[in-house]
Amino acid sequence: MPTITELLSANLHEVFGNRDAAARRAAIERVYAEGVVFVDPAGEVRGWDALEAKAAGLLAGAPDTFAFAEVGPVYLGDGTGALAWTFGPAGEPVARGVDVVEVRDGRIHTLRTLLA
Repeated sequence: MPTITELLSANLHEVFGNRDAAARRAAIERVYAEGVVFVDPAGEVRGWDALEAKAAGLLAGAPDTFAFAEVGPVYLGDGTGALAWTFGPAGEPVARGVDVVEVRDGRIHTLRTLLA
């Protein structure tokens, strides 16, 4: 069973940072519960398909030079974790945020993205 740290990393890099649609979908089905709830400043979506659409839309609107980078430590609690990140060209982020996850049975059930 993956650790919360591994799930946070997979969420950032294998899903939201992955421009390969087939690999991204495989990661979604491995990392998240089927009924995952994703909440960000734009609103709330539920399920694998909606989460995939959010990730694909984000990447489609970003130049190929943009990538996610982890910032600082992973914060862990009982079934929860948080990871700060940046997004943009290497060394020149244009966005900063924190992902907070709730994990049950080795999968992310809730993902909240907070933006700086």
